[in-house]
Amino acid sequence: MIQYKTSEEVEKIKQSADILGRAHGEIAKHVKKGVKTSFLDKIAEEFIRDHGAVPSFKGYNGFPSSLCISVNEVVVHGFPSEYELKDGDIISVDCGVFHQGFHSDSAYTYPIGEVFPSVLALLKATRDSLYLGIEAAIFGNRVGDIGYAIQKFVEAKGYTVVRELVGHGLGRKLHESPEVPNYGKKGSGPLLKQGMVIAIEPMINLGTRNIVQEKDGWTIRTADRKPSAHYEHTIAIFEDRTEVLTTHKYIEEIHRF
Repeated sequence: MIQYKTSEEVEKIKQSADILGRAHGEIAKHVKKGVKTSFLDKIAEEFIRDHGAVPSFKGYNGFPSSLCISVNEVVVHGFPSEYELKDGDIISVDCGVFHQGFHSDSAYTYPIGEVFPSVLALLKATRDSLYLGIEAAIFGNRVGDIGYAIQKFVEAKGYTVVRELVGHGLGRKLHESPEVPNYGKKGSGPLLKQGMVIAIEPMINLGTRNIVQEKDGWTIRTADRKPSAHYEHTIAIFEDRTEVLTTHKYIEEIHRF
């Protein structure tokens, strides 16, 4: 069942999202060659807790960390580790914040140093597809319109859409109805109504759309080990507008590509 939010509840999610956006900004200061991904996780958790909030992911179904950190061919749900970032890597940083009873969720994929032009193009297309999905997420449209916009754009560029992993509603729980696929048909799926809060998160592959789950039970990678990109925003639907509650502005003040 979809949980529709009041304006007051959306405001609380926005406050959660503000902490999340600034946490991403702190992380961004340290995303560079030679940094261990476990250090990024430490930075995130300290910032979130110092601002009176809790990392949404830590302990969620047993997940051990505050961040999902997914490098290169890892699509999502990678563990922070002693791995040191190197020139040519890409790294998805996915973070959630729980504050005043509500979750927010967003992700950003960074290039490290000089990456192959084909990989940089994948990142740019995936980021652009997120905003095309948001443009389609308006009152009176349907969830399928979001997926259609994303799928049409990235497949026209020769990329593939992961099917098994999707965006989602969120609020008092980190994952709520409805599921928000990154593919779909126009006019299909649940109606977008006042008070819906959803996370849109395209996961787009350079090669095959097929994925594999590693033995740790969490890490998802591409079957062909080619790179995958991931961007995410939490948004709220109103009759007269759609509001993006999370922000990448603090990241993009530091990292532009």
